Amino acid sequence: MKRMPWKVMATSAAASLLLVSGCSAVGEKGNKSSADAARLHVPVADDHFDTAGNMFAYSEFELSGEPLAEGLGLDLDTLDARKPDKPTKFDYTAGIESYEYSEEAMYEVTEKSGLGLHLINGPIAKQRAEQRHKPADQALADRFYELADSVGYPREELFRNMFPTFIEYAGGDPHYAQKVDTGVYAENDDGTYVPVYQVDFQSLRWDRAKMDKVLTPSAYGGVFLKQALWAGDFLGNFHQKDSDEEVEGKTSKDDQNGNIALGVSSADGMQGMILTEQIWNKLAFIRDHLFYDAKQQTLTKAAGSRYNPSGGFVYLPHAVEVAEGGNELAPDAAKLVLKDPRSLLEDQWLMLWPAAEFFGMTDQRPENKNQNPAFLAVFDGKPFPSAPKENLDATTANDRMADDPYSVNRDVLLQVFRNIDAMHFNEKAGAFVTEHDGRTQGNRVDTFQAGYTMEALRIFERAIDGMPVGYASGESAKGLGTPEGKRALELIRRQADFIMHNLMRKDGLVANGYTIGQGPDQDEPTLLAQLGAIRGLTAAFLATKDEAYRDAARRVYEAMDKQFWDPKWHVYHTGEKVDQYTPWLAGALSGVFRVALQNLNNDQADETAKSLDRETIISRYVDFYDRIVDGPTLQEGMQASEFWDTGDVYMKGKKLGNTDHDHVPQVQAAGGKYGVAPVLRTVKVETGSSEK
Repeated sequence: MKRMPWKVMATSAAASLLLVSGCSAVGEKGNKSSADAARLHVPVADDHFDTAGNMFAYSEFELSGEPLAEGLGLDLDTLDARKPDKPTKFDYTAGIESYEYSEEAMYEVTEKSGLGLHLINGPIAKQRAEQRHKPADQALADRFYELADSVGYPREELFRNMFPTFIEYAGGDPHYAQKVDTGVYAENDDGTYVPVYQVDFQSLRWDRAKMDKVLTPSAYGGVFLKQALWAGDFLGNFHQKDSDEEVEGKTSKDDQNGNIALGVSSADGMQGMILTEQIWNKLAFIRDHLFYDAKQQTLTKAAGSRYNPSGGFVYLPHAVEVAEGGNELAPDAAKLVLKDPRSLLEDQWLMLWPAAEFFGMTDQRPENKNQNPAFLAVFDGKPFPSAPKENLDATTANDRMADDPYSVNRDVLLQVFRNIDAMHFNEKAGAFVTEHDGRTQGNRVDTFQAGYTMEALRIFERAIDGMPVGYASGESAKGLGTPEGKRALELIRRQADFIMHNLMRKDGLVANGYTIGQGPDQDEPTLLAQLGAIRGLTAAFLATKDEAYRDAARRVYEAMDKQFWDPKWHVYHTGEKVDQYTPWLAGALSGVFRVALQNLNNDQADETAKSLDRETIISRYVDFYDRIVDGPTLQEGMQASEFWDTGDVYMKGKKLGNTDHDHVPQVQAAGGKYGVAPVLRTVKVETGSSEK
């Protein structure tokens, strides 16, 4: 839907099932003062920003937001951020909160905070400046103008004092380092105003001295996933320049019509272009600098489609420390120091997934008949270069190293996929292990990590076989049947069988993990393990169409709901000694609610599990956001703060801090000296009772 610049008129969409979610002790916003509510506490346990966990969570929040709502059948223009819980509480929670929290957190990291290296120093940006014989800052400014022109976005409306990153650090302190500028930039007719910080990002920087200046694949990969999903949304269609209305693409030449521009609207198209420019530079840096040669014990360049693990492992190591150079306004990497050479499964699947999503955007192979003409128009040479023909045919024998977005991404994608297969899949056991030190494969199978590896492989198989990904990753389509796609399906099936035969217990739950040569874990199962298994088994069902995997996912879901759900407090316990929700857990729970609504809910006459009734799942979804994400008070809950997009507007002459009277404060009022960015914290859940 059309969005105005700076989202002054921001609304969102969600799907209404035309029913009210289940009642709970905490209930509606602004009505959490009952005795039961007063005894539910969700205090912050850790407010350090974990990039990987946050970006993973917000990716699941995104997919469980507007796309879920639309898929359930609602008109996407029915919601208003300033009309909470309308037309239903689920609608507002999914379409406004889940979706917009997700989007704004991405911008905080990639455009505002400074949590990484500045785009002005990106490999492609540097190359462009040299080729044009211009200073780096001028070359980047010119590039942003080119991108604005391609989507019909006014050059004068570009955000000021941005800090666009090309690669992001592992973590940092999300407290703002200076006073946030909430002064009036522009007044609206309804008494609200646009604060300066919405258009000028200078006051939104984080403290660089408190940043974890380490490059970890799960962190920069998690950001990549957010960027790829949103770029695919923003650039997945064309729009009319005069009306700014979205129009469906017919051919890749539509934008050559004088009144048609790239992007679903000018404002969203601009963000899509910035995200794609960041991704392109990120991938070039990863490919050319961040792979590790285990034999030579040095950082090196990826070989891409010609990489063969049997000749020696060259993979993405867990941690590379950055010694910054340049200046504080636009830092660069003066030196890269390897800190942890291990290959961790978490790092690898959190790179495979976004690279597969971006492959679906950039795919120009003639044999792929499912291509989106709007994407083809973006990568036809203007504004982004197309791939050489040698890299688009069905053979790798003639491939050549190239710097266009498709080629760079394919190099990273294929090398990561082959390393997941060669380094992390135990062929004898039929399962993925959590780590490899470059010489020896470990023996630990972690249920959560294995489950999400299956989902990443599902997206990879769809992308490499030319089927839609992104918001359309559940759609049926005829694939190309590539060797890589066939191997991905085999890996998914074998890991699913391993879960069913080796991890599932008599009570329906799954073990937290398995040690090869010893057997499944004997400790109490955790909520996180159940969520990973459900995601993995559902991925196996979607990829193979084998109903046995859906049945298994349903059994785990039923057992999870029975074992972990607290009917008094309307929260899931975590199975840990201390009930603690991390961003990883929150993201996985959001994802499982989505796949339960889409794929696991009772839809046959003989499917009667109460926990899988659609109304029950929706009730759990709303309770999770109401109690855990937003929290019972202003000081509690995972979401540290919120922005205009979720209803907390700025009103001249009114007391600021929480104008929508919910339990999430505005950014400048979220704690500390100057406020906190709108990101997720780790929280404890204290019910006043140990009963489950």
